[in-house]
Amino acid sequence: MKIFKMLGVGIIAITMTSCVSKKQFEALNINYKQCIEGAAENQRTIQDLNGKNSGLLSENNLLKDQNNSLKSSLDACLSNAGKGSANIDKLVGEINSSNSYIKQLIASKSRNDSLNVALSNKLKRSLDNIADSDVQVKVLKGVVLISLSDGMLYKTGSFDVQPSAQEILGKVAKVINDYDKYSVLIQGNTDNVPLKSASVPKDNWDLSALRATSVARMLQTQFAVDPSRITAGGNSEYQPKSTNASVTGRGENRRTEIIIMPKLDEFMKLMDIAPVNK
Repeated sequence: MKIFKMLGVGIIAITMTSCVSKKQFEALNINYKQCIEGAAENQRTIQDLNGKNSGLLSENNLLKDQNNSLKSSLDACLSNAGKGSANIDKLVGEINSSNSYIKQLIASKSRNDSLNVALSNKLKRSLDNIADSDVQVKVLKGVVLISLSDGMLYKTGSFDVQPSAQEILGKVAKVINDYDKYSVLIQGNTDNVPLKSASVPKDNWDLSALRATSVARMLQTQFAVDPSRITAGGNSEYQPKSTNASVTGRGENRRTEIIIMPKLDEFMKLMDIAPVNK
């Protein structure tokens, strides 16, 4: 606007101080208009530049904000990377500990399996002259199971071990004493036929338990098996091996089982070395 005022004042001064021809006046007037248009164009250019400058300032501020945000994200990533590295190290340590524990379990299982097979083979050799129907020896789920028929051990309805069975129990006791780190579990079983007498034993529960304790007592008193290694109990008719609908099946269900297995405290010692998860 100052430019327009100065041009106007100049022209007025010229017209007041000198006389010019009409042609000169028109030329001056055209030049004046061009100056005004040029000044207006310059003003618009200045305004455009001011607007662009304002936009650039806003964009620059936005870029600064984005840069600060990226820097914060980078710092957080670096911090999390350090924590992640610590977590990975902890995880690797737990995996190594678990692998070590698994190897120990495998080694222990292999050792016990080998011992059980050797024990089973020794029992079978000791009892090779006994009918398979009276004595069965097998390795089942990591333990050695000796199944003895009730007809060989007892009279019908009785829990007293017959003298003829002492030879067989003596051979079993010899092997049990050779493997003195093993526990001995004795389980009595019956069929589902109720007892005719209601005195002693009172019922099949009573009969199965008394048969188991009779075998345990003989192993202890006659063959010096350490009683602290022995556990005796009865299953009555509730864990049948076969059907009770036939004579043969009921005979199989009246079995007495001697189970030889690693001691519980040995297993617990192994559990004590298990890795602790925190």
